[in-house]
Amino acid sequence: MARSALYQLVASELRRAIYSGALGPGDQLPTEAELMSVHGVSRNTVRLALGELVNEGLITRTPRRGTVVRERRPLLIHPQRELQSQPQGTTREAFAWAVSQEGRVPTQNIEVSIVQPAEEIASRLELADDEFAVVRRRLRFVDGQPYNTNDSYFPLSLVADSEIARPGDIERGANRVLAELGHLQVRMVDDIWARMPNSSEAERLRLQSGTPVVVYVRVGYDGSDMPVRVAVSVLPADKHLIRYELESR
Repeated sequence: MARSALYQLVASELRRAIYSGALGPGDQLPTEAELMSVHGVSRNTVRLALGELVNEGLITRTPRRGTVVRERRPLLIHPQRELQSQPQGTTREAFAWAVSQEGRVPTQNIEVSIVQPAEEIASRLELADDEFAVVRRRLRFVDGQPYNTNDSYFPLSLVADSEIARPGDIERGANRVLAELGHLQVRMVDDIWARMPNSSEAERLRLQSGTPVVVYVRVGYDGSDMPVRVAVSVLPADKHLIRYELESR
């Protein structure tokens, strides 16, 4: 049997044990020597198999602990619900409310600044070359662990005198502030793609080697079809599950 088929077989059996729960988060995998003995393969074959699982984000290899199964508790995201009204009495912004509904604790670090946005942002906001935007950059945490980044851009001309342009959290969310300013979002366009993180993202989000990210860009439009917000989220792929629900009309 070809060496490639052998390492894929070893990887497949370990993957099955992880997904079935036989090996749970934090559990140690058998040593390289044990895997060699059980599967009757060489050390190089075992290392190729383990390398494949590292690249998939299923395991991590550390000098002291050996090879262990990574913690995987993805946050379920429902993008279509952002246009839906939250339950009566809800005052928290959408991310904090969704996380709290899972019995988890949301926190975030926020930086607010006025910028001349990059072309990809300016074009989505339909800004002229000399127009500025307010950006609210957020590093979001769940249970104290960094989960994603969210940079929301707004035309400065719309939000200059509002809470959106001021430092600090907006407990009820920037979307509600936009609505109060007369720019209720009634339509949203999403672009989603996957890639490997850059060094800054890997450091901020404390990503382990081999973890890809999902880039999620949402443009919100008001009733006059004017773009009023561009939100750029970077989501570690092992910590998020995006679920869309579509209905025929």
